[in-house]
Amino acid sequence: MLEVAVGPRTAEMTRSLLEGVKGRLGGRTPELITSDEYAAYPEVILSVFGEEVTPPRTGKPGRPAGPRTVPPAGMCYATVHKTREKNRVVSVEQRVIFGALPAGTKASTSYLERQNGTDRHRNARKGRKTYRFSKEWSAHESMTHFTQLSYNFCWSVRTLAEKDASGRKHPRTPAMAAGLADHVWSLEEWVTLPGVQR
Repeated sequence: MLEVAVGPRTAEMTRSLLEGVKGRLGGRTPELITSDEYAAYPEVILSVFGEEVTPPRTGKPGRPAGPRTVPPAGMCYATVHKTREKNRVVSVEQRVIFGALPAGTKASTSYLERQNGTDRHRNARKGRKTYRFSKEWSAHESMTHFTQLSYNFCWSVRTLAEKDASGRKHPRTPAMAAGLADHVWSLEEWVTLPGVQR
């Protein structure tokens, strides 16, 4: 998980989330962004990742076209449309909004949905239909960041395990898979390590 923005689902919160993602990518352009059909995404994605271009003069009469924001080359944004009947998903359709899907890929929100399920499982404050909800917004935000970061560094994910030459599996966390850590951290190690290394 690259970024989390805690708050109501608004265009401003969407912008905050995507600007955080852009910062963590270090200037790289994502090849594929997939989401549900929330109306704010296309405009915000273009404003955060887009490039401003000015079309060349055509030589024809009339006012020349002004600058416009376009998606960067190599980036695709696609949505997933789910059709439901009697509260059950009966079909899933991908819709490319701009760009082209990279070869061999498809638009899917299953990883995000799986992460949301994991988040609810690891953070009791997000359990549905319970009395464990946060009483203070600051506590809810802090616990969200705690569970996100501890997931990345302290929780070995079964599907990320690597096998050595003898076939023995070695556990890995998402941070290890991303090259940000060389071992599975304990919660104590993670909580007590200074945030800024000297």
